[in-house]
Parts: sequence; structure tokens; C-alpha cells
Amino acid sequence: MSATDNPTPAAADGAEPAGRRTAFAALRHRDFRLLWTGQFLSITGSQMQVVTINWHVYLLMRPYGEKAAAAALGLVGLVRVLPIVVCSLVGGVVADAVDRKRLIVVTQTVMLACAAVLAVVTAAGLQHVWPIYVLTALSSAAIAFDNPARQALLPSLVPARDFPNAVSLGFVSFQIALVAGPVLGGVVLARYGPAAVYAFNAVSFLSVIAAVLLMRASGKGKAEELARVSLESLKEGLRFVWRTPIMVQTMSLDFVATFFASATALLPIFARDVLQVGEHGYGVLAAASAFGAVLTGLLLTRRGSGWRRPGLAVLVSVAVYGAATVGFGLSRTYWLSLVMLALSGAADTVSTVIRQTIRQLITPDRLRGRMTSVNMIFFMGGPQLGELEAGLVAAAAGAPFSVILGGVCCLAAVGVTALRARELLRYRFAHD
Repeated sequence: MSATDNPTPAAADGAEPAGRRTAFAALRHRDFRLLWTGQFLSITGSQMQVVTINWHVYLLMRPYGEKAAAAALGLVGLVRVLPIVVCSLVGGVVADAVDRKRLIVVTQTVMLACAAVLAVVTAAGLQHVWPIYVLTALSSAAIAFDNPARQALLPSLVPARDFPNAVSLGFVSFQIALVAGPVLGGVVLARYGPAAVYAFNAVSFLSVIAAVLLMRASGKGKAEELARVSLESLKEGLRFVWRTPIMVQTMSLDFVATFFASATALLPIFARDVLQVGEHGYGVLAAASAFGAVLTGLLLTRRGSGWRRPGLAVLVSVAVYGAATVGFGLSRTYWLSLVMLALSGAADTVSTVIRQTIRQLITPDRLRGRMTSVNMIFFMGGPQLGELEAGLVAAAAGAPFSVILGGVCCLAAVGVTALRARELLRYRFAHD
């Protein structure tokens, strides 16, 4: 299937001739610049909170024993993913039926409130983990509506020829925030405690709200293409994904790989007990994967759709991701652990950018919210359920064994996909 078989995303303001394209072509468009900047600030705050929650839960549960702490860290992943699984399909239908800009403002406000409440209860002397779980679950439910709306809005902010560049730049912004967030989170956590981190995250959501309110592009789809919030609209989105083999293949590979090779939740254990590097070292460990992703993402901004065999590139990058995960699990040296995490982030960037570009280009605009909502179950469900699996295995057999086993299973998943995913291996980007 060619990318030209589907409707072309609407042109945005500030379009430039094809010959003038650069690594930052999408940033020429005002509305995309606004969203790109706002997301960077918000994601930075969110990543500060993610690493802080893991550390906070670990400290609250450590008096009950290492096994209890490992299991509690795994449960953080579960409470993040369950609301997404339950709400994301509805979120996709809503994103295709209402003004996407208004929906984003509502969801960002809900996430702001959750972070603010978490800051208040922590400052008051939180002694139990259940409020963290409840507020994390509420925030994840909001994400289930927010992400489909933002992804469906993106093609209307740039012309079709700049869309692959927009995807790459969006991923670079995301990964820079993944570097900055954990490092800043580690510093603020060590100096001021978790409540300050949660408060900073609450303020960061204002950046996206302001960006959306300042956009000129409409958040509404064409009237004749708007979905109704109904069971039939949900079925239509599911049918599209299920009947498009390349969708099923990329989503399944993503889910299986990240389910087995997700080591993020166990980083506090590696930082404190395996590598013995403390809070600051933990922040750098949490940022290492994103550091590799940023360097790779910057290279991809110039490449665009210039992959001769994008499907093969996806498989190779996921294999490297699994191998790097095994290397991290085996390492007992801090610098080598950082290298392995950076390599896993670089490989994940290549895979993610290509898969996201393919899926957006072969999906009609009226179905993008629902396609994204289905993908969220795989894209976010895999890592979060993987954290639960990693925590349970770590509780039974130790954190290093859990990570090594996950990497091996990821490599096995690549092998199975290489034998069965013919459509993915045959896919080619259409050139301008």
C-alpha cells in the first residue's frame, strides 16, 4: 500500500517550496511551533514526575522488603496502563467527533489537577502509596483522550510533504524532554523532595493549554467526515486497523518488544543496589536512553521518508533494542550501563519514527483519532504492562535476571515477526 493512496493532510500556513526543505522544515509553520514548544515543556515536567513517582514508591515500600518494593514498582505500570486500555478506544471516537483543540484543553486541565493534588498530599506528609496509584490512574485516563486528539490534530498543522519531518521533530522534542526531565527530576528530588517535582509538573501543563488556545488551525474535522460518539464509530475504527495488515504487524511487534524489554521501572533498584550511584546517578540512568534517542532523532529529521526498506529498518532497530537491553542487564559498570541504555534509546527512535509515519500516512483523517487510540493500547500498554511483568520477575529472581530475560524475549519476537510480517517488509514510502 502506498502512502499516496490516502487523503493528503491539509496544508498549513507558512508552506515552503520543496527545494527549501531543511532538518527543521516543520518548524516554519506557526501552529506546529506552538504545539512543539508547549509539548516539550509539558513532557519535561511529566518525565520529572515519572521518575519521581518510581523513586517515591520505592522509598515508601522499601521498609517492607526488597520484594515488596519491586512488586510495588511493577504496580505503578499497571495503574498507568489500565485506564488507557479501558478508555483509549472511547477517547479515539471522541477525538474524531469533537473539536480536538477543546478536548486537549480539557485533558491537560485534568492532568494539571492530578499533579497539583499529588504535590499537596505529598507536602502534607504522604505515608501510603495508594494516593499515588489513584492520581496516576486518573492522569492516565486523561491521556487516553489527550493523545488521540493531539495525534489527529498534527496533520492539519503542516503540509503533507513536511509531515515526516514533523514526526521526527516531535520525537526529538519528546526525547530531549526525556533527557532533561529525569536529570532535573533527580536534582529537584534530591534538594527539595518529591512534592516540588509534582508542583513543577502541574505548572508545566499550562504550556500546552496556552499553545492550543493560540493556534489558528481549526480543531474540527470536515462536517461530513465527523464521527458520532457511538458503538458503530468504534467498530469502524477497529475494522480499519484489523483489516490493514501493516497496522496489525507494527502494533503487535511494538507491544511484544516493549512488554518484555521494559526496564524503566527497575532503574531505582539498579541505581541503589546494583550500580550504587544514588539519586543523581538514578536521574542520569533514567535519561540515558533518551539521550541516545535525541542524537538519533536529530539525524532522522533530515532523512524524512528516505528509507529504501522501512519495514526492514524497523525489524533491525527492534533487534538492536533487545540486544542492548540484554547488555544493560548483564552490566555491572555504570558507564557501560549508560551506553547500553543510550543504544536502546537510539534503536527505539528509529523504530518509532518509521512506524508512526507509516501509520499516519496510510490512515484517512477521519479515522486518525480512532487509529491512534487503538495504537495507544499497544504503544503504551506494552511498556506499562512490561513494568508489571519486570517487577514480578524481579521480585522472584532479581532485577538483572528480569531485564536479561526481557531482552532475550524481545529478540525472539523480532525473529517471529521477520518470518510472518510480509506486508511490513514489502512496504515502501511514496516519494514526492
